[in-house]
Amino acid sequence: MVAADSRAPRDGKFLEIVGTYNPIANNAGIKEIRLKADRLRYWISVGAQPSDRVAWILGKFGILPPPPQRFSVQRMVPKKDRVEEKS
Repeated sequence: MVAADSRAPRDGKFLEIVGTYNPIANNAGIKEIRLKADRLRYWISVGAQPSDRVAWILGKFGILPPPPQRFSVQRMVPKKDRVEEKS
């Protein structure tokens, strides 16, 4: 995870490394996440916008408030089993 200028290309120059995330679990089944919480809070305080995935991770660790849910519970039920509300 890096702090980067919004005008820089995705894999281009960045300002600072603020954490690492390895989504592949090790032999013990643990995914490794390392965060520099103080630097993350600094960059967010000066206007940095985290990506959706990073915002989700930061919400899990209490650095940011958890992002709102993007799915509807009703949509998770198959259409044939849904109860239609009539108004």
